[in-house]
Amino acid sequence: MNQLYAAGLALTAGLAWGAVAQAADATGGKALFERTCANCHSIEVGVNKVGPTLFDIVDRPVASVQGHDYSNKMRAQGKQHKAWSEKQLNAYLTNPREVLHGVKMYFAVPDAKDRADVIAYLNTLK
Repeated sequence: MNQLYAAGLALTAGLAWGAVAQAADATGGKALFERTCANCHSIEVGVNKVGPTLFDIVDRPVASVQGHDYSNKMRAQGKQHKAWSEKQLNAYLTNPREVLHGVKMYFAVPDAKDRADVIAYLNTLK
């Protein structure tokens, strides 16, 4: 994938994020998480599945969960972006393999409201 395209996709997701994030519904995000994300991610401290635990993911350092085998691309991303902000999560969840070609995650959350809801739910996991 073209890096310019990925940057444009991330920019578009980021620009739309502000208004949608204000209307986010953590309860709806929990339901969506349980239907989709929980297949690969735990919300328990120290419990990794195919993906790392998402407990305390918002503002957590990228690629920092002990015991998870991150892709080389995700480890490199951790050196560039020190922590998962809401905006970075929003851009990444739009289409992980297009935003960061070479990562293991293949599931995307294309709907902006769904992404905002899931991120609102993830924000409750502290």
